Amino acid sequence: MDLDLRKLRYFVAVAEHRHFGRAAQELFIAQPVLSRQIRAFEQELGCSLFTRTTRSVELTPAGQQLYDEASRITTVVDMALRRVQEAERGERRLVVAFAAGLHVADTIRAFTASHPEIEVDVLPLRWWERDAPLRDGRAHVGYLRRPFEDSGLCIVPIGHETKVACLSVTHPLAGRDALTPADLDRETILDVRARRTSSLEEKFELVASGQGIALVPASIAGSYSRPDLVFLTVTDAPSVETCLAVPESNCSGPVADFLDIATTTLRGHSGDSESEDELGAVPPGLAAATD
Repeated sequence: MDLDLRKLRYFVAVAEHRHFGRAAQELFIAQPVLSRQIRAFEQELGCSLFTRTTRSVELTPAGQQLYDEASRITTVVDMALRRVQEAERGERRLVVAFAAGLHVADTIRAFTASHPEIEVDVLPLRWWERDAPLRDGRAHVGYLRRPFEDSGLCIVPIGHETKVACLSVTHPLAGRDALTPADLDRETILDVRARRTSSLEEKFELVASGQGIALVPASIAGSYSRPDLVFLTVTDAPSVETCLAVPESNCSGPVADFLDIATTTLRGHSGDSESEDELGAVPPGLAAATD
């Protein structure tokens, strides 16, 4: 069976809105047309994707599985089409993804100076994405924090940072100088894997409203300041490794040059935050590509 991408996009719209009318408005089609397309899609797949009542539209287990896969499928297709169009126009582009709090500006500035013919875009990573943009084609290079899956990626360790506790300023523990792991035992820790948030701002709103405590990398605490939040050190908190990562299938040319410049730039700033010993070397295969 061939997958109909148009119907897949229709399905995603309904799944995200949980409402046929609102999905139809987003897609600029009539609601009866959308309903017929979804019914036809279900018949082609041989399974129900939604449980429909007069008041709600919910995903079936099969629908949830398809939704989990759909965003990756449509993203891969969209990025492939973009690369084809860029090739036709003779454009060269490098996309750098980065986790919140990790700074890429110095490296991009140095890379652009030596490669003015290449346009550099940045892609802020959402909490749950980790290495996904490197695998679905949205990014060529990633500044990532562990944990993430190493398979299929070239990894350059670039340092470590600790996590701190983010609390509402009205929280009973907010007046402490520091916290211990025992202090957090009876607290609600907002786990991004259990409750996805689309931005740091949304995550911090949940904390500020008293719905829990968040553990965030120290670099984020240094980049965000709000009067209704406090950031406290947690004694004996484990460190988090930060890395540069690129797909093994794209480890040459401008990508290798970017990694070489990135490690040089990071070493230039190592005296400010990290020991030079913590910065990994560019793997031999990548280094050779820059010679």
